[in-house]
Amino acid sequence: MAKYLLLKHYRGAPAAVNDVPMDQWTPEEISAHIQYMRDFAARLEESGEFVDGQALAPEGTWVRYDGEGRPPVTDGPFAETKDLIAGWMVIDVDSHERAVELAGELSAAPGAGGKPIHEWLELRPFLTATPTVTECH
Repeated sequence: MAKYLLLKHYRGAPAAVNDVPMDQWTPEEISAHIQYMRDFAARLEESGEFVDGQALAPEGTWVRYDGEGRPPVTDGPFAETKDLIAGWMVIDVDSHERAVELAGELSAAPGAGGKPIHEWLELRPFLTATPTVTECH
């Protein structure tokens, strides 16, 4: 089994086919989208392929270390950033092909007009081994 992270980008990804921003959807369209996501996760729970998933609020804060004895530096919160991740799901599957298949299915979640969004999802494998550093001679 291999774990993959599916990232749903609200902004920053290539445009979806049904590219109507969610803030322009009707309450019914939003409910249908959320139900699709829940049904998808429930099906993967039954097959043992679902690990976890969450929707994310648009607000976020960048934080970095600022030296010994100093408080962290923050920048934000800014919801207007160029890239905005709307949510994520972790799956544990037998192959990369299965991960691609599931990402494609999730991309079909309904959007405006009840039609599939055909959104781009970022599929990232979990790092399974620490990379080794080789010296160049």
